[in-house]
Amino acid sequence: MFICVIADYGTGDPAFTEVTQRLLMTFPHAQIHLLSVPAFSTLATGFWIAQLGLNPGPSDRLIYHNCAPRQDDPEARRDNEGEGLTYALLSNGVKVVGVNAGYTLSFIKDYTKELRVVNVSRGGSQFRSRDVFPPAAAAIMNEDFSLLGDSFKSEQIPDVPPDRIAWIDGYGNIKTTIGAHTLNLEPQTKIVIRIGDVVSDAVYSDGSFKVSEGTLAFAPGSSGWSRGDSGEPLRFLELFLRGGSAWERFGRPRVNQQVTRIA
Repeated sequence: MFICVIADYGTGDPAFTEVTQRLLMTFPHAQIHLLSVPAFSTLATGFWIAQLGLNPGPSDRLIYHNCAPRQDDPEARRDNEGEGLTYALLSNGVKVVGVNAGYTLSFIKDYTKELRVVNVSRGGSQFRSRDVFPPAAAAIMNEDFSLLGDSFKSEQIPDVPPDRIAWIDGYGNIKTTIGAHTLNLEPQTKIVIRIGDVVSDAVYSDGSFKVSEGTLAFAPGSSGWSRGDSGEPLRFLELFLRGGSAWERFGRPRVNQQVTRIA
């Protein structure tokens, strides 16, 4: 079994090791991969759930995610209560278990065969992804669905915002939530992009390396997935500075910041 743990604990945080230990108690032969997203970034969490879950991989696969900013209720918390646990069965058979918060389920909501509440405690621990959730995930992966509760509809989940930074990779490329199909431009068209207080010229390209050194390209990137029977796969646009870092060019913006084409 392949288990991907997506959480906002922080790169190298021992919390990942604690969760891994609990998961290995019930899945002793599993391969576990850890992916850290920025703190409280449900957008980045949701993006990677879809990118990893909807693309090819092992058939016996679990995505276990935890990004729970506890923003569903502004009042004081009783017994460390937080957002509820959910189960999603993707159209390709991949199982997804994790907290329903913000945009965590937004990218996959149109690609699910089943979407249900998991009946476990919403409180009892500040560290629910270690202390409360692993037994529920184990039961589901072992085809024990007794903890599953009510179904809920995709309409109850917020849409993906169409103009945000979804991720910044290790090369400084800025992955956005802007679908490549939404931009109808000829290659080499000059455009202007704003992120925060920074404005930069860019060139629309149908392939990132089809620009000269030092040029900022706005092009379909490597992220996206099949849309099933709807034809062309979904691809997202990226900002790519050949020979440099688009992230540095735009003043080191954060995930979830707005990306605006102003010309």
